[in-house]
Amino acid sequence: MNWNNQKGRLLLSSMNRLLLICFSLSLTVFATAQEVSVKMTITGSKGEPLGAATVVVIPAADTNTKQTKMADTAGIVNFQLQQDGLYKVQVSSVNYQTVEKNITVKGAEPAFRFVAQPSAKAMTGVVVTARRPLIRQEDDKTIVDPEPLANVSTNAYEIMEKTPGLFVDQDGNIYISSTTPAKVFINGREQRMSASDIATILKSLPPNAISSIEILRMPSAKYDASGSGGIVNVVLRKGVRIGLTGSANIGMNQGRYGNQFFGVNLNNSSGKLSTYININASKRNSYEEIITNRKFAADSVLSQDALTKYPAYSYYIGYGVNYAINDKWEWSYDGRFSYNINKSNSVNESIKQQIGTDKLGAQNFAMINNNGKNFSVNQGLNLKYKIDSAGSAWTTDLSYTYSPNNTDQLFTTQFVIPNNITFNGDARIENTFRFGSAATDLSKKLKGKLTVEAGLKTTAVWFDNNNNYFNQVNGSRVKDNVRTGAYSYKENINAGYGQISKTFGSVVLKVGSRIENTNMTGHQLVPKDTSFSINRTDFFPYVYLSKNLMKIAGYDLRAYLIYRRTINRPAYEYLNPSPRYIDPYLFEAGNPSLRPQFTQTYEANISVDERPIFAFGVNETKDIFNQVVYQDPGNRSQAIRTYDNLGKNKETYFRALGALPPGGKYFFVAGAQYNHNFYQGTYESKPLSFKRGSWRFFTYHNLKATPTTNIFLNGYLILKGQIQFYEISTFGQLNAGISQQM
Repeated sequence: MNWNNQKGRLLLSSMNRLLLICFSLSLTVFATAQEVSVKMTITGSKGEPLGAATVVVIPAADTNTKQTKMADTAGIVNFQLQQDGLYKVQVSSVNYQTVEKNITVKGAEPAFRFVAQPSAKAMTGVVVTARRPLIRQEDDKTIVDPEPLANVSTNAYEIMEKTPGLFVDQDGNIYISSTTPAKVFINGREQRMSASDIATILKSLPPNAISSIEILRMPSAKYDASGSGGIVNVVLRKGVRIGLTGSANIGMNQGRYGNQFFGVNLNNSSGKLSTYININASKRNSYEEIITNRKFAADSVLSQDALTKYPAYSYYIGYGVNYAINDKWEWSYDGRFSYNINKSNSVNESIKQQIGTDKLGAQNFAMINNNGKNFSVNQGLNLKYKIDSAGSAWTTDLSYTYSPNNTDQLFTTQFVIPNNITFNGDARIENTFRFGSAATDLSKKLKGKLTVEAGLKTTAVWFDNNNNYFNQVNGSRVKDNVRTGAYSYKENINAGYGQISKTFGSVVLKVGSRIENTNMTGHQLVPKDTSFSINRTDFFPYVYLSKNLMKIAGYDLRAYLIYRRTINRPAYEYLNPSPRYIDPYLFEAGNPSLRPQFTQTYEANISVDERPIFAFGVNETKDIFNQVVYQDPGNRSQAIRTYDNLGKNKETYFRALGALPPGGKYFFVAGAQYNHNFYQGTYESKPLSFKRGSWRFFTYHNLKATPTTNIFLNGYLILKGQIQFYEISTFGQLNAGISQQM
């Protein structure tokens, strides 16, 4: 089989689809956003209008895009802004103090009043500011302001760990509401990588490079249907303000091991052209200890205690250009490059003993040293055409990622009981990942508060793996044919969606559907020739209903009802049937008959003044697949770790959140979530029924001790936790820090 020809055919096929997409787009007009006229009134402290006051409006999502106008003689100025958008407004006038305030555009005819205080010698340079809320609700997504978290973090990964409501496990998976990991997006683009690879990218991102974190527990039909765990979208900062600005930062934190980082940011925004560059270097060190117990028989157990240290160095460069060709056309280019040196040193003690007598049947130590180097290059191009002043737009996005990863490994297994024997070896592990995507969205704002959206997307993944293992035998380096392997995998997903949003007074209804065509092919070359192919097409409906219920103390109380259907496709390593050696007691193999799992999610939630306070939801999953361990029928001391469809699961959860809003010297966020899972199915041809409830508590506190000193405290606690079928004992984390501006 000629894989290069197949790769070329796949690329040609994707290009043909893209040409068809562009042709189709030229025949259709649709919508994404709704603009409304916003009235702003500028007065002095005695109510006098401030004519000729300069008003600058800056979107929080992209500070490169801003509008500047001058108030009329009545102190009034009007802007066309996005409905439900968050903006920073700066008001300046001669002989008056500058006013800065964050606003959220709500309602059909939003209006805001800004009061400027007269300037005085004692007040020279004073700026009145209003802080953004740490967490706010915007339609079907929760937006987190990372600025307070960035002050006590050394990279973006640590910000994820500190974000209230998110949980990051030891493998780098991020969880939102359920026991299924969330998908991770960067600037709206899915990162089609493993959890550990995404974690490496996040650890290379400087903390102050993040503009916002968008949490979509129930994404609309516009987003990929894969994954019932929701989406975490990391929006990177693009620019700051007109002119050339920059900053430098250096920091560290210390636990058992320490982390250090240094970064420089430069932004230049002048006229129609904006550019930026971020450079960051970091050194970090961490560890994990995993203790497992596995029964071989009624009278024997295998206990394993593995301690691993992870020293690493990361270097990151992010850069971009944004250019407004005219009032209609705008294009942007963003690039990211990261280089990482990752090491790990692991010692795993295995003891096999009889239950009751504690008699040792076997004891060995497995030591593994990994020295890995990888770099990742991501290039993105975005083109936007503003169709009209109402917010109709056509956007096209192209993205390509190239990420090779090479690891050199040294391993030693020393048997102590029953015989003193030592085995040594080494390995070279090579992975190459490539991912390309092309997406286009058209939108149209129609009369009667009706918005119609539609889009097309195609993605392609190429992944090549080559592992070479060698053993030391009588002083010679001999190839290990059991562990040596090589395979190629490719994936192509083509999707289209359409959805309609209609406002009926205080009620917003959004209905949509998505279709996805999946094509997956895998070919194992070594140690034996195996292959598989999957082709399927699925539909995914989406319904969103929002209603403004009432006002409490002047704040809007709003309710949301959401329904969504999703798919979770098995990865290649879950399907590849070739056995892989793990340790003397465990082998790993995929299951080529594994079926994708489908989840239907229902959620109701309530927010006050855009701050989510309560949610209740149900996830119903069928054909759930999970990692399982089966005993080798021919050898009770050997186990095979694989994946299998185990049946169905009904997960019920509720979430509560409370906060003291920002603005004063002290604010906090505290919340709790309860999950109850009920699994039904079969395991090893026997009925399976499993119920478990778990609690998760999380909090964040900020005290502004002085105008330049901030004290932070954040943490979480999980009681009777669960990750898929693994039961987790009670554990938590508490972080404290202090930030001092010089």
